[in-house]
Amino acid sequence: EVEIFVRDNGEGIDEITGEKIFIPFFTTKKNGSGIGLALAKQILHMHHADITYFSEKGKGTEFVIRL
Repeated sequence: EVEIFVRDNGEGIDEITGEKIFIPFFTTKKNGSGIGLALAKQILHMHHADITYFSEKGKGTEFVIRL
């Protein structure tokens, strides 16, 4: 198994938003399409891989891709 970590130091993702981030067309951005994370998760699933995230409000978010 290979793990890829992608981390930022942004504001983090609150719990309510976090429950929706992998839903197609969900976005928190004014001009966002909401397909990025949903598409990534679907592609990874088709390759028997997974994506998860950990976030702490005010400290950032880390996505983990497991292949």
